[in-house]
Amino acid sequence: MARGLETKGAGVAGSRLVLAPQSFFPDDPLKIIRSKSFTGDRAWAALDIANMNGITTRLHWTDQPYKWHVNDGEEVFVVLDGQVRMCYREEGVEKETLLEAGDIFYASVGTEHVARPLGEARILVIETEGSV
Repeated sequence: MARGLETKGAGVAGSRLVLAPQSFFPDDPLKIIRSKSFTGDRAWAALDIANMNGITTRLHWTDQPYKWHVNDGEEVFVVLDGQVRMCYREEGVEKETLLEAGDIFYASVGTEHVARPLGEARILVIETEGSV
């Protein structure tokens, strides 16, 4: 079960909530998210934070690699906690970089990449709604 969201307003001011992945409270005027305490019941569990004109912001928890993929839109990947080995291909050559808390990875349209956490990681992903 996902954890780590605190909301203000809508009758739950200051309370700690236990959430299932993909929970979203559109009526709450304010969300305070303690990313370090967010966990999921499976790898790449996500908490939808906001959708602004088709751009989504999601908090992910994982302890497993994703899969090689190419996004159909731009993607911003922010490591909030943990370490992630980001592998990507440029002109057919596989490269990698180690991302630590506070590091940001930007993938333009067509960038083939895969995120491989080293243990648990919490990652903020900003991308076009429905993107892979």
